[in-house]
Amino acid sequence: MRLSWLLVAGSCLTALLLAALFPPVGWPALAPLALVPLLFSLAHEPRAGRRFLAGWAAGALFWILVCGWIRDVLANYGGLNHVLSWVALALFALAKGLHLAVFAMLAGPLMRRAWAIPAVAALWTGIERTHGPLGFAWLVLGNAGIGMDVPMRLAPWIGVYGLSFVFAMIAAAVTAMWLRRRRAELLWLSPLLLLWILPPLDRRIVYDREAVALQPNVAADARWDERSLRDTMRRLAFRTLQAALDPARPPASLTLWPEVPAPFYYYDDPQFRREVTDTARLARAPFLFGTVAYTPDREPLNSAVLLDAAGRLAGRYDKARLVPFGEFVPAGFRWIRKISSEAGDYAAGEGARVLQAGDHGLGVFICYESAFPDYVRQFAAQGAEVLVNLTNDGYFGRSAARAQHLLLARMRAVENRRWLLRAANDGITASIDPSGQVWARLPERELRTARLPFRYLSTRTFYTRHGDWFAWLCLAAGLGAFAATMIPVYRPLE
Repeated sequence: MRLSWLLVAGSCLTALLLAALFPPVGWPALAPLALVPLLFSLAHEPRAGRRFLAGWAAGALFWILVCGWIRDVLANYGGLNHVLSWVALALFALAKGLHLAVFAMLAGPLMRRAWAIPAVAALWTGIERTHGPLGFAWLVLGNAGIGMDVPMRLAPWIGVYGLSFVFAMIAAAVTAMWLRRRRAELLWLSPLLLLWILPPLDRRIVYDREAVALQPNVAADARWDERSLRDTMRRLAFRTLQAALDPARPPASLTLWPEVPAPFYYYDDPQFRREVTDTARLARAPFLFGTVAYTPDREPLNSAVLLDAAGRLAGRYDKARLVPFGEFVPAGFRWIRKISSEAGDYAAGEGARVLQAGDHGLGVFICYESAFPDYVRQFAAQGAEVLVNLTNDGYFGRSAARAQHLLLARMRAVENRRWLLRAANDGITASIDPSGQVWARLPERELRTARLPFRYLSTRTFYTRHGDWFAWLCLAAGLGAFAATMIPVYRPLE
């Protein structure tokens, strides 16, 4: 009975600590300790099934606490009543909690070995890397380190998963000491001293250009007729030109509108096409904006269109990482209405491709794609000199999801050592420098324009060139370490 309560307490406390790292609480200093209660309880539990259930409970509770805003989104825009929206959130959390369940089941035997500290950290990091391929990616443990100077030195080398490894390693070491293990095991922490040898992030702000970003603040549930749509187009175009042609500021190098905030159809609506063409031509700057395009089979695509300074079509990027329930409904969940207004599921684009704005490459990704480190780094690897994130976070309401989304974008800027320009429908519109600092942030839920500073950069970080090799190596090492615990140990008879 005592062990059962220890498991319950350990799993709940770790879930609470993990959730507290991120908005709305935002206590990132707890990151090196968040896993300690769970690891301590797992070290005392010999039964794999109970460890699995404890981890599952911790994972499900974490996802409910961090992504509770999903319930509001589904209730407000997914056609679900109060009860069904909670059911949907619970099913989502139970599915995502399986990652932590597997970790807990395997980590218990590891905690009883002399090499627990690196083995547990590798297992945690490797299992984190499976979130994207297995359905839904969002915040990982390493995202809590965005404001920590020394751990962040790893990001341009091995990405956010390097920070996750460091935090998990420290948590395993603290747990080992709590279990009164030999102090010699702390020597596994000695490689962390190398962090001080890595070059610090360059926080000297050097920019030589500005982009004009429009934050249109269009309500997610707005109803449109011909007149209101035309009036909105003209008003937004006027505000954009007003900012781009401000005689007190240097000429804009780019003009940005967010992920499609209204029924703006570049390919189907001649009047909208004329409006954006004239805006690009009058602003005398390349113009990037969100729209809906179509496949040859008329499946909708969530797209970003780039016009050159003369208003001519210069390129298009089609979103490849789609949002479950937002742009398609997974099999088995057809009782939930898709949040977007397009008929049928969106089709996925073909993948990362760099758009050319004159002599410079733009790495444009849309909304939720910022949660995929290995995907975003492909734009920089292909020659993008600045990253651009177009998003419509209006469906998030006043929840913490906006701030969580910004954390993801900040990490992508550091991993690739690129300026990242973020244009959002109603927030958070901002510029992020290569050290993750936020500049020119606009107030949320207001119609505003911003002058976003940036600079084109072409150097490629180690992470940009090589991707998530470290995280996948951790997965292999963690599973291998668990397999080693299953090998019988020969003990001769006395």
